[in-house]
Amino acid sequence: MIFLYNIGLLLFWLGVHVSALFYPKARKLALGQRGWLRKLKRAMETRGQRKVAWVHCASLGEFEQGRPVIERLRSREPDLFILLTFFSPSGYEVRKNYAAADYVCYLPFDLWWVARRFVRVAAPDIAIFVKYEFWYHYLNSLKQQGVKAYVISAIFREQQAFFDHLYGRFFVKILGFFEHIFVQNDDSLDLLDSVGIRNASYAGDTRFDRVLEVAANANALPQLAQLASPKKITLVAGSTWPRDEELLADLVNKTPNMKLIVAPHEVSEGGVRNLLARFEKPALRYSQWNEDMDVNLADYSVFVVDAVGFLSSLYRFASIAYVGGGFGVGIHNILEAAVFGIPVIFGDNYKKFREATDLVELGGAFPVLSALELVNVVGMLNVDKQRYEQSCSTCRRYVAQHRGATEAIINSIAV
Repeated sequence: MIFLYNIGLLLFWLGVHVSALFYPKARKLALGQRGWLRKLKRAMETRGQRKVAWVHCASLGEFEQGRPVIERLRSREPDLFILLTFFSPSGYEVRKNYAAADYVCYLPFDLWWVARRFVRVAAPDIAIFVKYEFWYHYLNSLKQQGVKAYVISAIFREQQAFFDHLYGRFFVKILGFFEHIFVQNDDSLDLLDSVGIRNASYAGDTRFDRVLEVAANANALPQLAQLASPKKITLVAGSTWPRDEELLADLVNKTPNMKLIVAPHEVSEGGVRNLLARFEKPALRYSQWNEDMDVNLADYSVFVVDAVGFLSSLYRFASIAYVGGGFGVGIHNILEAAVFGIPVIFGDNYKKFREATDLVELGGAFPVLSALELVNVVGMLNVDKQRYEQSCSTCRRYVAQHRGATEAIINSIAV
């Protein structure tokens, strides 16, 4: 099986480098990994006698889950050298200047000779992988070097390779390299137990701690207060894709007394122009507005935030939230909205996210299949004040009840 794994990785490596000729994301990955050994050696020379904690996140979403743990480690041990790695450009490009880490870089492909050199040069005292990253050669190298490795906020499903009756044994062996596995739910514990993995315990999902912290420190953005009105529905839509935007445009165009603040997932010029063209009501984009303009935001029905880094603060202005991705590979993080105690709406592809299924069952969130369903749900929440308030309190209470994963993890590991 290890032979097939190695062949698969070599083909993956080759595919990325071929794709780099045509696709910008693949090009960033290929270029970002170039010269990794030289750059890593130079960075590690600055560590001195400090201990090293290596934290690996596949992408930006995993980083947000790992961030509370990173920052608690930093506050607990200020002298710690924190090495942060990403595999995806969407994580690295956004967080390459993250202040709590001493060095941020791409993680090279999990080829056996690469993994051994990376671990030897980085020489971590502890390694933390976030949620989904299970690389055989990296974890094996850490085990051989006597470095304790942990995975945090992990979640397991029956469809994953670990539980396949043909080749699951190989992937279960990877899990055995970890010192401990901190999982999000009891179902994951049961699945691990079914394949003989006992080095695991329930800790919860660190995203709850993260969104509570973000909400407590949300940017006030007072200049946007003009957009929100107690006499109108203010819907904030985050991480939207074209299909989401089609439904939202239909909603806004048909609904009087409504304000929409939308932060699309992709903020390319072409995508933003296409989004603006969907609306029949006055719309303004963030990049073309400043406080010195003789413009009253209250005159606009739609405000398009064509910049990154604002979404988690924008939800504070919402009476209702819409989270995108539910008509594609899956919804984005609904907890960023739910933490503000507002109903959350999303597309139908949500069932692999425990918080979404929980909140739908509890009445705090609402899946929709069409533009008509979106109009009906928003109308219901606007008219039925008791149902609206129940939804708000449900979301607020649900997030508060699930805090504490970060402390559970931090109290169980030592550098």
